[in-house]
Order: sequence, then C-alpha cells, then structure tokens
Amino acid sequence: MTILKDVVNYILNLGGPVFVPLIMLILGLVAGLKFKKSIVAALTLGVAFSGMTLVVNYMMEAISPAAKSMSKLFHLSLNAIDAGWTGVAAITWSYKSAFLFFPLLLAINFVMLTFNWTKTLNVDMWNVWNKIFTYVVVLYFTHNAFFGFLVAGIQIVFELKAGDMWQRHIEDLTGMPGVTVPHFITLFAVILQPLNKLLDFIPIMNKPFDADALQKRIGVWGDNTVMGALIGVLLGFGAGYSVSGSLNLAIKAATAMTLFPMISKLFMTALSPIADAMSGFMQKHFKGREVYIGLDWPILAGRNELWVTVIILVPIMLVFAMILPHNTVLPFAGIINLSFVNAALLLTGANLLRMITLGIITTPIFLYGATYFAPVITNLAKSTGTVKVQAGQQLSWSTFEGPDFRLFFAQAFNGQWWAIALAVLWTLGFIWLYRDQIKIKLPSQRYGTLTPVAAATAPASTSSDAADVDLSDLSGMDFSDAKASNESKKAAKDKQDDTADDVDLNDIGGLDFSQTSHDKKRGDKGE
Repeated sequence: MTILKDVVNYILNLGGPVFVPLIMLILGLVAGLKFKKSIVAALTLGVAFSGMTLVVNYMMEAISPAAKSMSKLFHLSLNAIDAGWTGVAAITWSYKSAFLFFPLLLAINFVMLTFNWTKTLNVDMWNVWNKIFTYVVVLYFTHNAFFGFLVAGIQIVFELKAGDMWQRHIEDLTGMPGVTVPHFITLFAVILQPLNKLLDFIPIMNKPFDADALQKRIGVWGDNTVMGALIGVLLGFGAGYSVSGSLNLAIKAATAMTLFPMISKLFMTALSPIADAMSGFMQKHFKGREVYIGLDWPILAGRNELWVTVIILVPIMLVFAMILPHNTVLPFAGIINLSFVNAALLLTGANLLRMITLGIITTPIFLYGATYFAPVITNLAKSTGTVKVQAGQQLSWSTFEGPDFRLFFAQAFNGQWWAIALAVLWTLGFIWLYRDQIKIKLPSQRYGTLTPVAAATAPASTSSDAADVDLSDLSGMDFSDAKASNESKKAAKDKQDDTADDVDLNDIGGLDFSQTSHDKKRGDKGE
C-alpha cells in the first residue's frame, strides 16, 4: 500500500501539464504515430495546458479582487469562508485514503472499455480528487466507507458516459476531433436539462446567440476583445474602482478574452494527429471501434461564451448571497462559477442568452449547496490538519460542484427516503439527458443560422504519415476569432471516414494554505 501511495503521489506531483502529455505521448506511439510527431504533439499539448492555465489564472486574479470589493460594497458579512475549488482540492488530496481512488478510476474505466460500455478513456487523473471528495461526503453522512467507495464508483460511471455523450458537441464547438470532457462539473446538465427544454418555448431563446452571432447583431461591441474590455470596465465601476482601476481591469479582461481563442488552437494542433492515429489504430485492431480521449475542461476555454457568462454572474451571485435567507457563504475564491458554466455551454450549444438565463435561475442552488456542505468541508479541513479555521467560522465553496448529485446519493445511502427518490429521479434525468444529447442537432446546426465555428488551421492528418505538427505553423493562423471552423472539422472527419481559478488563498482571513503538500499542483493546474 505504501508503494502504491508513493507511486500515485509522484505521478500527481508531476502536474497536469506534464502528466497528460506523457500519457498522450504513450498513446500516440502505441497507436503507430511516429516518434517525432508524437513528441511534438505531446509537447504542444503541454504548452496548451500551461498556456491556458496561465490565462485562466490571469483572469481569476483580475476578477477576484473586484468580487471581493463588490462584497464589501454590499456589506456582506457571512461566517462561511469560500475557499474555492483550489482550497477544497488541496484539502481533499491530503485525505488519508486519497491514493486508493487512482486505481479505482483505472479499473472501472478498463472494465467499461473492455466490454464496450464506454468509448471514453479518461486520462484526466488530476480530477480524481472529485471522487475522493464524494467519498468523504458520503462517509460524513453514512459513516460507512464501503458506501463512500460505491458512490464514488457510480460517479465515475456517470462521468465516462457523459464523456461519450458530449464528444460530438465538443468537436463541433472546438474543432478538436476524438477528445471529450468526462468531468464531474458537466453532470450539472441533469438539473439544467428540464429548464433548458422550457426555454425552447420562448422564441428569442431559439435565435443564434453565440459570440459570433452576437457580434453580427451589435457590431464592434460583440468583438471578443471589445466585449472583454466592456465587461471589465463595467465590473470595475460596479466594484467601486476608480476610473484608472476600471480601465486596468478592462484591459486585463480584454487580454484574457483575446488570448483564450489563440491558446485553444494549440489544443487542436496537438490533438489532431494523436486522434487520427488512435482512430486508425482502433479501426485496424478493434473493427472500427472508436475511443475518445477524456481531458480536463480547459479544452473548452476557447469559447468566449463561457467567460462572458461567468463574469456576468459574479454580481448576480453576490446579490443572491445578500438576499437569500439562511445562506451562510460569502462568495470569494470560488465566485467564478466553473461548476455551472461548462455544463451550460455544452447543453445549450454555446447559446449565450440561454447560459446567462440558466445561470441566474440556478445560482441559489450553488449557494445553498455551499451552505449545506460547509460542515463537511470544515470537518475535512480539521481532520487533515491542512487548513486553520478560526473559531466560529466555517469553510466552504460557493460554487460547490455537483451539490445535487452529492446530496441525493449521500443521503440516499444514509437511508433517507426523500433522497432515495431524488437519486432515482436524478438517474432517470441523466438517462433522458444522455438520450437527448446523442441525437440532438449539433450546436452549429441547432439555432437556424448559428454562426459556424471559425477556421482552425491545425493540421488534420489521416494517418501517422501525415504532415508534421510544426509550431511555426501558428504564425499563419488567424486569431481574430474564438472558434475553429466546421469546414476544417468536416475535412478531418472525411479523412477518418466518419475549468481555474487559482486564487491566492492566503488573502482569505483565517486560512493558511502555504503548507499544503499540493501547492505546486494547484499552481500547475486549472482544475
């Protein structure tokens, strides 16, 4: 057990930008991709993850102080401090049984792939912490370790099936073939699904409303850079910043909104040759079976609809924190609601108006979830000894991931009849979501004249002998838009025959994350 724990901890300490490219290098070589192409693709993927992490952190560091200033203006004073996902992840990795969930994920994934129950090979090992945290939640309520492992296993199964479900949507939205996002945060779409269906009855919600369509409607104000600057300056004024402070925030937001689509193209550059090689390998050895590579959510971060939505929701969350009765959580570190927006992006097909509407409706779910689970997080922090929580305070996470799943299933195994009913209902909701999403029109076709995703110049090869992946090719790319084109995606298919907020937690009064063993990982990883 000690050896296994040491091996797992060593791998995790490599960080996502190192570990994932290593896995992709191995997969490329196994699939028959030449060594030169495999090493360039793997390194490009590492650059893409590191670059996206830098820009995400840059965005978070710009927005979080504004959110803190707004909370002061609203005179918010609540006793549960928001540590964000980074704080909760660091605490969770310190849990004594954490290393056991690494082989649990691999075993379940292997069995499901063997019996063709999934097409997703999840290499996003960093987010094993999500399964560990689910175990801790179930253990807190049931005092039964077996139930904790069982619910964590159920979560893994749902995540892998979600990876299967989302793959074609992700390819349509990003232009990246053969990859998917089997992340727990996308399962919030189970709650969003019936609400999104109700929006079908509102005519304006059925109009194209992605970033490009918005730009066509409102001209220069819908340009990625201009839109980022406009949102930044308004947020600055809303936070009580001076004119100079607001303008500085505008430039930072514009910078991030401009860089996101540039870096997202690197993912396409890296993943296209590996995906093509994997497709050829599966067709040759497994009678045409497809395998999707499961990666972390930052591969979606090039869609500016994601960032526009979360920034607009910042003041909305603060208002809800102020007016919701019995809420105890002061939003701060987790106020950038990645737990909502990734699911909303995929479910709505990047329809910005639907995303914002669904965000306004469901924000109270996250605040009440954070309030409900604050004792669990506080207890975990104290038991691991990784965080100092002052007397009379609690530790929580304002945009708590999967409050629905974790509440229903934890209390169901605790014998609560209402939770059993809701867990069954949630499972039926997932089945409905799955069946709906595997047959619904792709985002580029769903809203009539929805603007197709913009041209990506990443090479798409048909075999391991395709053209070299050369970073110098980036010099000819058009970075004026956020998205990759349907034309390039179609060409790739024809040839194949077919989020982080890295906030400085030392700024939160009463918390000390400086001694956690996973600071390095959090600095290298976006979630």
